[in-house]
Amino acid sequence: MDLKDKLVASFMAFEGGVDLDHPVHEIRSEAMKVFEAQGFPEKRDEEWKYTSLKALLQNDFSVFPKQNDCLDYKNVKQYFLHEIDTYKIVFVDGAYSSFLSETTHQGIDVCLMSAALSKPKYLPMIEEYFNKIAPKDESLTALNTAFSKEGAFIYIPKNVAADKPVEIIHFATGNEAAVMLQPRSMIVVDQGAELQILERHRSLTSNAVLTNSVTEIYAQANAQVDYYKVQNDNLTASLIDNTYIAQGRDSQVSVHTFSFGGKLTRNNLHFYQKGENANSILKGVTIIGEKQHVDHHTLVHHGVPNCESHQDYKGIFDESATGVFNGKIMVQDIAQKTNAFQQNNNILLSDKATINTKPQLEIFADDVKCSHGCTIGQLDQDALFYLQSRGIPQKEAKALLLYAFANNVLESVQIPLVKQRINRIIAQKLGVQIGFDL
Repeated sequence: MDLKDKLVASFMAFEGGVDLDHPVHEIRSEAMKVFEAQGFPEKRDEEWKYTSLKALLQNDFSVFPKQNDCLDYKNVKQYFLHEIDTYKIVFVDGAYSSFLSETTHQGIDVCLMSAALSKPKYLPMIEEYFNKIAPKDESLTALNTAFSKEGAFIYIPKNVAADKPVEIIHFATGNEAAVMLQPRSMIVVDQGAELQILERHRSLTSNAVLTNSVTEIYAQANAQVDYYKVQNDNLTASLIDNTYIAQGRDSQVSVHTFSFGGKLTRNNLHFYQKGENANSILKGVTIIGEKQHVDHHTLVHHGVPNCESHQDYKGIFDESATGVFNGKIMVQDIAQKTNAFQQNNNILLSDKATINTKPQLEIFADDVKCSHGCTIGQLDQDALFYLQSRGIPQKEAKALLLYAFANNVLESVQIPLVKQRINRIIAQKLGVQIGFDL
């Protein structure tokens, strides 16, 4: 039985453990029909032209993993921002870990999707927001919707700034030879509210892991959301990360994606601007080697006038690594006075490394300011020689140039400790020790 058939068959067992009278049940059932009809995407699909799941799907993934909630904090402390105080929503093999988590209902809701789905007081919010911006015709998003049960649920009320950042961390312990996880999260930041989020997925063994994650974020009028994704997993872990964001007027949402680890990583990041003067910021740094594969697919949908978007992705590819960037800016005919920027710059450090980049503009308005572009090249040998002539060893000189290449993405990180962590990871990926922060 292949993985698709296994998932379809498992859905019947999944339905046996959920409330069939809940309004989400019909949404799940319709989503499973979509996945059953489409199956997993293939390279013949234009959106998956450069990313193949064929080899990955040969694993015999467990759909309902055995639960293990006995992790010691000291063994996973390094994956938390333990130097500062944060709220924490932690999952171990797909199940909530109360021991490692710190949630709250004091003024804000930082809790679980399962609680939001089961408690009557959250039903109006589920009916208003759940699965409203996630596309209904995308097979992997539909698959996640079909099995949606657990993940993070965050609600920041009107004019409230969360008093500390929220960490969402998913651990896989390796209890199974191969496991598939499907977290589903929903984040609602009400009018004038503010929130900072850090998310990461981490496998603790060399066993195969496939995570198919979906997150819906709603930023209402004047809301501020600062979201960081740190992707630095083992080389046996693969991640398909689907994030869908709806913005109200005068809101600002920034998403920084740092892709350093994992076997295959696919980031689908979609912004939908629904109110005037919204600002969308999408930035990313990718540094990979060996046979790693990272695919960034972005969409900014400008549906109203007087909005801005800024995309800036940097990629550094070594050995036999493969990168993909497919960024699309869509400007509807009513979205006059749009200001949209998109840039993708890449450095290949090896003759065997590959990058496929495709920045796109679809503009139906006539009074806009839009630009896009991409570059693919190697390190500037003149600059490298200059640094070496000033007494800097070749390895460190090379690292300095690569740091400078990525710096304009790092300088917009608003949490100093996150910036320090990313700097250390970059230094580790480049194999050097540099005694300063950018």
